Amino acid sequence: MGRLQDKVAVVTGGAGGIGRAVVGAYVAEGARVVVVDRVAEAGERTVAELGDAVSFVCGDVAERAVAEEAFAVAVEKYGTPSILVTCAQGSVQKPFMEQDMADLDVALDSGLRQTFNFLQVAYPHLKETQGSAITFATAAGIKGMPTQSTYAAAKEGIRGLSRVVSTEWAPDQIRVNTVCPVAETEGVKAWKEAFPDAYAATARANPMGRFGDPDSDVAPVLVFLASDDSKYVTGQTISVDGGSTKIY
Repeated sequence: MGRLQDKVAVVTGGAGGIGRAVVGAYVAEGARVVVVDRVAEAGERTVAELGDAVSFVCGDVAERAVAEEAFAVAVEKYGTPSILVTCAQGSVQKPFMEQDMADLDVALDSGLRQTFNFLQVAYPHLKETQGSAITFATAAGIKGMPTQSTYAAAKEGIRGLSRVVSTEWAPDQIRVNTVCPVAETEGVKAWKEAFPDAYAATARANPMGRFGDPDSDVAPVLVFLASDDSKYVTGQTISVDGGSTKIY
């Protein structure tokens, strides 16, 4: 049996990048997953690749109705969810003085608002199952990286929200943790092709000398946080980045 055998998960942004790696790892460990993503083609491809263990809900993750639909589908098809992963996030990178309210809205709606809505909708299910919620932040907020202002604001908001919720939900035996990954996603691969020297310099600066792999480096941490092995871990920000960000 897998570490997540018969568990039910809802994963936002699960049709691409790190989210897709997490969905694949969860299915391999015995879970059934509802993927929520705005890209219909990618979502349908994920279902085709992983089979009946996966269902797809297409929609804007910032809308509460989409969160409600995702959990309704999960309950109807698989049973009460015990895992929530809020991986979805959109953003625009440019210097702060070039950012506008539309850029801020993109980051906050797809990130912080999404996380707020999905956590609230998930609560009664996670309470019933004594489950786990896993949110996503970034070193861009922790370190204050240039051109990342709206993205960092959304992600630091998610970290703050997650810490508070972890305290409030601990009596219900619900864990809430945040991961900050560095991985070679499709976006990073495109950056590598466009700016190979910058990519190589960034990789060299990492203590492990490389970007992480979504499947072999990041997804296993998400399996641990969703499994009963992490039943006494909550309220934490966990960097999955080869040691490039150390949180004390």
